[in-house]
Amino acid sequence: MNESNIIPHLFKTEYSKMVSVLTRSFGLEYIETAEDIVSETFLSALDSWPYKGTPANPTAWLYTVAKNKLKNHLARNHTFNKIAAGQLNDTSRFDETGIDFSDKNISDSQLQMLFAICHPAVSPEAQVCLALRILCGLGLNEIADAFLSNKETIHKRLQRAKEKLYSEKIKIEMPGDKEISERLNAVVQTIYFLFSEGYYSESNNSIVRKELCVEALNLAYLLLNNPLTNNHTTNAVMSLMCFHASRLEARQSEDGNIVLYDDQDRTLWDTEFIEKGFYYLQQASQWEITSPFYIEASIAYWHTVDNSNPDKWTSILKLYDVLLSANHSPIVALNRIWAFSKVYGNGPAIAEAGKLNLYTNHFYLVLLAELYKQVNLDKSNEYLTKAQLFCKTDAERAIIQKKIDNLNTRPTV
Repeated sequence: MNESNIIPHLFKTEYSKMVSVLTRSFGLEYIETAEDIVSETFLSALDSWPYKGTPANPTAWLYTVAKNKLKNHLARNHTFNKIAAGQLNDTSRFDETGIDFSDKNISDSQLQMLFAICHPAVSPEAQVCLALRILCGLGLNEIADAFLSNKETIHKRLQRAKEKLYSEKIKIEMPGDKEISERLNAVVQTIYFLFSEGYYSESNNSIVRKELCVEALNLAYLLLNNPLTNNHTTNAVMSLMCFHASRLEARQSEDGNIVLYDDQDRTLWDTEFIEKGFYYLQQASQWEITSPFYIEASIAYWHTVDNSNPDKWTSILKLYDVLLSANHSPIVALNRIWAFSKVYGNGPAIAEAGKLNLYTNHFYLVLLAELYKQVNLDKSNEYLTKAQLFCKTDAERAIIQKKIDNLNTRPTV
């Protein structure tokens, strides 16, 4: 790896591990102290490594410096020590030498942190903010970008969420069996939100954010590696994310624009991810239940099948019918229309799309434009122009403008 990229790379891979371990040792009430210590550790690396050279074992260096900074923090903060000594029977937990950065303790700490921030006392939106901050190491500006918000709003949201964790006296530990099953859905939804934000970001800066997809996959691995959380739903969501991740390299052109499914270079699809997706889909099928994630993963599997397969789009349409009955969302309905057009043609699909009446949704308008492309170019142009009015980001408007330009430069017959 390039020397200039080593610290940003380690920040992405180690920040959440270090914060989780330190916070687990202290308790959630000291999470900001843990974040500060870890941030200072990486600043020390930035100050030292460019001049003294990268250590032989950079990760071990970070862990050692974090422990030393913790020791210094405890030594200079007498008030902290007095409070801790007065509140805790076992003050040895504040001994920096007891901080355990073993692989097992890191995995346990991250998984327990994930369940802590997905406590039902915290709103779903705040859960995702906490996950982006603590488990993905994103800064306030990056989180604000993801939520199309501003830094001050995100800061207040994070502070309120942390205060809720404190006031509810939530601990970083695995819930009991009954509570795990009740809370696991929120955990899985948070992980999939992170992946979705990476797969199609509404950020003005980038449509695809691969690092968020990677973080989501890593968190899902934590669930699968624990027998208490390895179940139908976690295998199904992992399968779904693997199938989608297989197309990440093909989804974006060199100039940063999204490449639609039909236009993607299939040689760029990652066969290893496809194989993993199929493996986890098979694992999920061992349970006698069928979750929406399992249906979505099955749809994603069929999207990896070659178009020459006569059963492909018929199977996808049937699965969308089942999914729509369980989850009647606009996005599911729009995706079903696309599959419907592949089976029955654009004319019937236009009539089917008319039933949805989503004329303030830019995805719907773009879909209509695609369906009309072979039927009525003026209509297609009209819907693309309207779609631009309802876009949330400049990046989306630029994509649609390119479609308009391509449409208007088509040769007339």
